[in-house]
Amino acid sequence: MKVFVTGVGGQLGHDVVNEFAKRGIEAVGSDIAANYSGIDDGSAVTKAQYVSLDITDENAVGAAIESVKPDVIVHCAAWTAVDAAEDAEEKVFLINEKGTKNIAEAAKKIDAKMIYISTDYVFNGLGTQPWTADCKDYEPLNVYGKSKLGGELAVSGTLEKYFIVRIAWVFGLNGKNFIKTMLNVAKTHDTVRVVNDQVGTPTYTLDLARLLADMAQSDKYGYYHATNEGGYISWYDFTKEIYRQAGLDTKVVPVTTEEYGISKAARPFNSRLDKSKLAENGFTPLPDWRDALERYLKEIGQ
Repeated sequence: MKVFVTGVGGQLGHDVVNEFAKRGIEAVGSDIAANYSGIDDGSAVTKAQYVSLDITDENAVGAAIESVKPDVIVHCAAWTAVDAAEDAEEKVFLINEKGTKNIAEAAKKIDAKMIYISTDYVFNGLGTQPWTADCKDYEPLNVYGKSKLGGELAVSGTLEKYFIVRIAWVFGLNGKNFIKTMLNVAKTHDTVRVVNDQVGTPTYTLDLARLLADMAQSDKYGYYHATNEGGYISWYDFTKEIYRQAGLDTKVVPVTTEEYGISKAARPFNSRLDKSKLAENGFTPLPDWRDALERYLKEIGQ
């Protein structure tokens, strides 16, 4: 088996390439930079074959995929800056929708499987009921969510051999994330205000990468939700546990989204994802998020 992984300069792509390497499976990494631009940690991704690729260039995508001839494409590349997306709608759709369509078309030509990473932002984030994997009640709140839904529809409308995997609250070694931000804030603040009315579950890229590798080696196609287990929490709850495990005494004050201040892009209050379809189809659910946090803090030397 050979795998083509986009977005290896980001959090998830980095771990996906490494996971396949652990399994003895060749993974070719790609990103828009001329050379691999992620963290130089000496892991397999830093030594893997790398292809510089602009996914918005249809001809370049087709040529790259045809040259590598992967059995599976794991599409991690995306515009993920949610607030900045509000002022760059055309570019965001070009990357998240058109770029994904280009990947899907290339996969179809060589009959490759495709795994597309999506988000809970395709829903409206209202209510308290967890969103099921096969729910089609799409109502994105912002440009980012609309563009990721466009990517989903491009994949499902082009391919039959696909996995659409929605995740939330992502953290990993390579790049910025909420945990790193909160740890940095604690260095200069005795007290932090964190929203308590947005609820979901975190996703550790190291754990998610294992699941994606399992999916790549299966034919249980379709829509899935994949975050760490351990129950639904707020960002406030998450921050409290981050500081507890890190041994920090920074005070965390719960506030509403309205009290915190409105961001440029609307955020979902309900990011609860129902992950039951994973076990139903024979996949191992991700570990408890508290366990994932503990392992992650060790990984970053905290």
